[in-house]
Amino acid sequence: MAGGAARQAGFRDPRILFPFLLITLIWSSTWIVIKDQLGVVPPIWSVCYRFAIAGAAMMIIARMTGMRLGLGRGGHGWAALLGLLQFVLNYNLVYYSELYITSGLAAVVFALLVVPNSALAWLLFGERITLRFAAGSAVAMAGVALLFVQEMRQSATPPAEVLAGLGLVLLAVLAASASNVMQLAAGMKARPIAPMLGWAMLYGAAMDAGFALASVGPPTVESSAGYWLGLVYLGVVASALAFWLYYGIIRAIGPAKAAYSSVLVPIIAMAISTVAEGYRWSALALAGGALALAGLVIALRSSRAPPPPPAD
Repeated sequence: MAGGAARQAGFRDPRILFPFLLITLIWSSTWIVIKDQLGVVPPIWSVCYRFAIAGAAMMIIARMTGMRLGLGRGGHGWAALLGLLQFVLNYNLVYYSELYITSGLAAVVFALLVVPNSALAWLLFGERITLRFAAGSAVAMAGVALLFVQEMRQSATPPAEVLAGLGLVLLAVLAASASNVMQLAAGMKARPIAPMLGWAMLYGAAMDAGFALASVGPPTVESSAGYWLGLVYLGVVASALAFWLYYGIIRAIGPAKAAYSSVLVPIIAMAISTVAEGYRWSALALAGGALALAGLVIALRSSRAPPPPPAD
């Protein structure tokens, strides 16, 4: 997937398009599942359990695909940093944000991921973007803004709590973006994704456990089958499988275009909510969804600009 042909073809390459669509569908469903995880078990312990399961599943995937589990010299440092950013900071901030705001609003705010992904990739690695991509992103962000206004109007949460929740999600976006852009670093690209992810998830789970013990005390166990079924889904499907595919897409076409899955997620999440929770689409929500999709089409029709030539 990471070859030059895939870079030129972009989303026209089925090896990129199909995984992109799959992870978008998976992550669109997780917001409702995460909401069901909030209750008896403190969020940080739920995050810990999730990535302990995900790390074990990722190691199994690595072995089944014939990869060695060793990371070589310096590899564990990269894995620990990835684990901290993506599987500790990002997910704990998201889980705690949903104590204050709706899952739909959190998903809408996370659509902003395309902005820091583009900016950091450009600042740190010279990943230029085309004018068409920038224009399409602006149209999509206008659609996201309309979805944001719609979710704010429907929220019955006090303004102070909404602001607290939004602040937590924005910090989660920055942590996720940093972990996404890390995939362009030489130390990451030199190593296979599956074992790197497996170690990162296990390191993340260990750090989550340490923070949980220090902040909320010993592990809490939930007795309901729904909680554990949801946890297995989040760990195996929404984490191990989805991140394996997602990081492959980032390495192939860059973090800016890969982040467009986050633009589609709130639209599909709202569609799922329509069926599962009786969500009703207003004119504002429909306009926002249409703008976001139009921006996606505009942006992703452009070819990814090549990196600048090396200095003499």
